[in-house]
Amino acid sequence: MLEQNITDATEGTDPLIFARVLDGKGGGYSINRADVDDWTPSAPGEVLWAHLRRNVPEMKTWLVDVLGVPAATAVMLVSDSTRPRALREGDALVATLRGINFNPSAQPEDMISLQLWCDGNRLITLRKLPMQTPRDIIALLDDGRGPVDAGSAIVQIVERLVIRMNQSMIDMNDKIDELEDADIEEEPEKLLEQISTIRRNCLALKRHMAPQHEALEQINRDAPAWFEDHDRREIVESIARLRRYLDDIDISKESALVLQDELRARSLASSESATYMLTIVAGIFLPLGFITGLMGINVGGMPGVEDAYGFWIVAGLCGLILVGQLLLFWKWKWL
Repeated sequence: MLEQNITDATEGTDPLIFARVLDGKGGGYSINRADVDDWTPSAPGEVLWAHLRRNVPEMKTWLVDVLGVPAATAVMLVSDSTRPRALREGDALVATLRGINFNPSAQPEDMISLQLWCDGNRLITLRKLPMQTPRDIIALLDDGRGPVDAGSAIVQIVERLVIRMNQSMIDMNDKIDELEDADIEEEPEKLLEQISTIRRNCLALKRHMAPQHEALEQINRDAPAWFEDHDRREIVESIARLRRYLDDIDISKESALVLQDELRARSLASSESATYMLTIVAGIFLPLGFITGLMGINVGGMPGVEDAYGFWIVAGLCGLILVGQLLLFWKWKWL
């Protein structure tokens, strides 16, 4: 069970959400803010992990004056510019990563950011909105199966951020399959709206996941020496998994585009068919309308005015013209 003070809520003015000291064996213990300010390793292999609210006003000052983070780096860590990226700063690793937004009333493609700074002995992560990933790792630490050092902590954070994207990909592909099996003749406008939403979601995910792929590759290439070889191998696995998700996004986007084109083609064909039939009807009644209009003029000398069979003669003539037109349209393959 997580402790009550480890609530990842957006409310609160304390910059510290939780802090744990990793014991190097997969476990750890909780410390308060005062202990974070003065923390030094009390045993070999200990690593401090502090998870913070980056939108608290005093955050930048605390990072610089108390935790010793360079001022320029602190500005980046609390910034709202959250495009995924990673860089090495001496013996420290600085990164901005993105994860799926599973908060209530949020869309998963509205990805939320997690900034991190680590010098091998201290790991600082910052967020603005609640995230599940840090709480998952805390649960592993409480269970004795958590990260053993700073490198493995970063690897587990990255791994869970990437794995959580898989559910969004599955949901999106299931929705595309459902749309492909739907009767596209029924409510085509609604189907087109759903397909457009899927395409926008694909673009939103690609916009965040592509630079995240580059950021992870940067970590793999330029991470400091405390980021060990086995950590790099794990990062490579996450990079490969993210690459597959990017390929899945491209496939989903193309599938949605094909389905959208098919719907539009059928809608256009239906419209053209209706226009064609109206043209045929107009072509049939044009000569008939001409004859009836001509026979209806009120001038002297109209033939058949005094003839008792005049109406039936005109009606029969119109019928013969109609039959003749239908035969011609059939011969010319217009019908």
